[in-house]
Amino acid sequence: MDVRAQVSMVFHLDKCIGCHTCSLACKNLWTDRPGTEYMWWNNVETKPGTGYPTLYEDQDQYHGGWTLEDGKLRLKLGSRPTELVNISFNPRLPTLDDYYEPFTYRYKDLIDARQGNDQPVARPISMITGEDMEIEAGPNWDDDLSGSPIYAANDPNLQKVMNEDERRQFFEMQQLVFFYLPRICNHCLNPSCVAACPTGAIYKRGEDGIVLVSQEKCQGWRMCVSGCPYKKVYFNWEAGKAEKCILCYPRLETGQAPACMHSCVGKIRYLGVLLYDAERIEETASKPDCDLVEAQREIIQDPFDPEVIRQAMARGMDRKVIEAAQRSPVYKYVKQWKLALPLHPEWRTLPMLFYVPPLLPVTATLSQQGHYELDKDFFSSLESARLPIRYLASLFAAGDEAMVVAVYKKLLAGRMFKRAETVGDIPMEKAAQALEDARLTPEEVEDIYRLTALASFDEMFVIPPMLREVAIEMGVDPHEFQEERGAGFVQLPSRGL
Repeated sequence: MDVRAQVSMVFHLDKCIGCHTCSLACKNLWTDRPGTEYMWWNNVETKPGTGYPTLYEDQDQYHGGWTLEDGKLRLKLGSRPTELVNISFNPRLPTLDDYYEPFTYRYKDLIDARQGNDQPVARPISMITGEDMEIEAGPNWDDDLSGSPIYAANDPNLQKVMNEDERRQFFEMQQLVFFYLPRICNHCLNPSCVAACPTGAIYKRGEDGIVLVSQEKCQGWRMCVSGCPYKKVYFNWEAGKAEKCILCYPRLETGQAPACMHSCVGKIRYLGVLLYDAERIEETASKPDCDLVEAQREIIQDPFDPEVIRQAMARGMDRKVIEAAQRSPVYKYVKQWKLALPLHPEWRTLPMLFYVPPLLPVTATLSQQGHYELDKDFFSSLESARLPIRYLASLFAAGDEAMVVAVYKKLLAGRMFKRAETVGDIPMEKAAQALEDARLTPEEVEDIYRLTALASFDEMFVIPPMLREVAIEMGVDPHEFQEERGAGFVQLPSRGL
């Protein structure tokens, strides 16, 4: 057993209001520079929808992530010789049109316009060419579906789980609802961006699992952009280097939550450390699609298990990190309660950002008197869900509908129990039966309720001590890891400019 620590996240989609405060906090802190105008390390998408960049989930086009060939993991992008062939022309890259052409406005026109009968306007100009332009897209252009179902109709997940007749009926009946899906880098356990990089510029920090790009080593080949199925690595056209979410590690190292999480209005984000067995990464990522979610749960180790603690400390992990893992809200949502699921586990990167799926929307009908009336059965409407379970399974469980149904049973049972307890319009016997069906106890429901609705800042963000000084000291002695590193020269790490 090779126990290591991974800083991980849970986003509770039922609480996201789509305000984009997280995106702006990240933008103002990290990507408000030349060459990064089109980058949104944190973005919020509307689902069903085409996403950002457009249709990034279509791996037939982009070839991101991993695939199984004869039971062996292979980069879907191809082998290293294939990468070398495409290094001057890579057909698997999103273009600027797939993101959007960044723009601003010529505000000076408002002041310098000649006197006339018309109201002066600020013309949009390209932030790349500086020329006048017509705005045709933006980072959240399909926000709330932009009032048109066309974005939802082109969602690759809907196209995968519905045939043409079903999709036509779905839209004709106007049954469509949407929810928000915030996305950042998943800091995967098996990152395909790292494997795709020809120069070894992308690396995963050993002590906390954060995936970073070395700006000194990056040659700008952009294979990482193609290799990442989530399209969360970007190319800085000004610097000629790849860039990505750094999980605000300078903030984490000083005990502060990442900017997107600190600023979240809906308090949907949780951060904590997980312990995992690094020896089982390949085995876990090689499981059949139907077993991927459960296998990813299994690779996460119990931080209270004495043997796990012993193995972790034998690998040099500080006891404070283990104590942080024992208080991790991510461990509770993912492993203990099994409420949070990874996004597109079938891409086999073992993402370390998990999502609690959104609860089914409350439905209503129009009465003969013209009044909206709430559906009285909205606590047990899994079968009549307006968002098909198979769509959610395509997003969060590699198509395994039973996995998503199990999560929803727990969410609905918890809602029924608290309703019966606090409002009293549901018989407690019915709520207790729902708990039994969902394999939950009243104590667990209370814990889920408190962490979901009442948690303090310190409970939502359990930041482990980063102990960077220990990590640097581990690299000083060239003999300590000689077996792994082999022969060669050692460049000692140093601080400062």
